[in-house]
Amino acid sequence: MTARSLHTLPDGVRLGVSPLSWANDVLEDLGADISLETCLAEAAAAGYRGVELGRKFPRDPAALKPLLDARDLVLASGWHSGSLATGTVDDETKAAADHARLLSALGASVMVYGETAMMAKGSPLDLPMSQRVVMAKEEAPAYARRLTEFAKRLHGQDGLTLAYHHHLMMVAETLDEASRLFDKAGREVGLLLDTGHADAAGFEYGKLIDRFGDRIVHIHLKDVRGEVLADVRNRDLSFNAGVRAGMFTVPGDGRIDFAPLVRFVRDAGYRGWLIVEAEQDPAKAEPLPAVTRALDHVTGLFAARAA
Repeated sequence: MTARSLHTLPDGVRLGVSPLSWANDVLEDLGADISLETCLAEAAAAGYRGVELGRKFPRDPAALKPLLDARDLVLASGWHSGSLATGTVDDETKAAADHARLLSALGASVMVYGETAMMAKGSPLDLPMSQRVVMAKEEAPAYARRLTEFAKRLHGQDGLTLAYHHHLMMVAETLDEASRLFDKAGREVGLLLDTGHADAAGFEYGKLIDRFGDRIVHIHLKDVRGEVLADVRNRDLSFNAGVRAGMFTVPGDGRIDFAPLVRFVRDAGYRGWLIVEAEQDPAKAEPLPAVTRALDHVTGLFAARAA
């Protein structure tokens, strides 16, 4: 397939790719030798329409926009490490201000929010995954209220919707935790659906669609290598060790069935980004062939659904 296959996507749905296939944001040795220019050139060559922020991206709109424009790419969103699990809305608003302005200036409509405040001290992603810090149930309502207020400010000041990322090793890892949060949070808090993080946390991503489909504002398409994940869980390895071992991959390379996701996007009227994301070692999974296969897999599923 080629970029022309993007016509199989519904109107208002765009397909982008995360720079994590080229350079990891946390494990800086993964992709250290791959330039931002290579990342953007290959993302465009594969046929993608947008990218999320990565650690090698300039944070000045005047510097970043020409790099994206030269490849006919747009900025889909970018991760913000939040602290509302323990912090105040005022402090979070200040901490996110520059990031929010960058996203807004470059035309993004959502900001990815990952809760990092309750992670263990030091290098939490290097700890065994069994040592995740769990938020007490009674703390969830107040946390949800802070998230809601922050989301209101984010939209009012920068026109962005908060896209809350359920994520391994964070306070909303399991289905119960994510559900508890979204049952309490106001509708200003949008949901980022991540297929890989759902699977790796032990639940079907379709359960989030069933319960909170109308709250989904951003989607990460990540696949899971089941045998690698099983080994990581059985040996109680860390998240970072799992990434290095290849527990995540691009759609079509793992065990996840993306057909329900395609049905949701087509039938429920989702309008937004689908972001192919694979946190893996680019020395083991060459980025351009991997993300090209992923684009072909995803657009092929949409074409089959439309037939």
